[in-house]
Amino acid sequence: MDEQNPYKSPASQVMALPGDDMTAAGRWVRLGAALIDGIIAMVVTLPLMYVGGYFTEVFAAAQQGRQVGFGLVLVWTLIVFVIIAAIQAYPLHATGQTWGKRVVKVKIVDLAGNKPPLLRLLALRMLPISLVSAIPFIGGLLTVVDALLIFRNDRRCGHDLIAGTRVVPAG
Repeated sequence: MDEQNPYKSPASQVMALPGDDMTAAGRWVRLGAALIDGIIAMVVTLPLMYVGGYFTEVFAAAQQGRQVGFGLVLVWTLIVFVIIAAIQAYPLHATGQTWGKRVVKVKIVDLAGNKPPLLRLLALRMLPISLVSAIPFIGGLLTVVDALLIFRNDRRCGHDLIAGTRVVPAG
């Protein structure tokens, strides 16, 4: 007796998206990659910031009980972004990896499992978080929220959601 039941749930097949067989990279592995990338960035940019007078201005402002101007922070944020983008451009373009991701053997892919274009990685994945980080107080808070989103089930941070990317093992 196979009657038509209007209350029965549909029996359709759910198909996996292309690339869904790729599991997300582990949180600790991604942290390791971020730390390596951060150390590389600091080794290159901190001496430039010192020579460029940024720290002198910060210390002078602190002695006067004020903060440095937002314009100065924004200019240095853009300078640091350009330097980091230049450092990371080759591995991002070649393999979808930063130097840190290369060391820990993970890569950035789009939601279909393909290597995203370099411009998308720089303009959507790196630039928004860099610019937001320059906003006093709120920028630091939003940067932490961006990183904490890795505790979602799909392990995608805010910058992954913005760029439509995810980080997977680089088999």
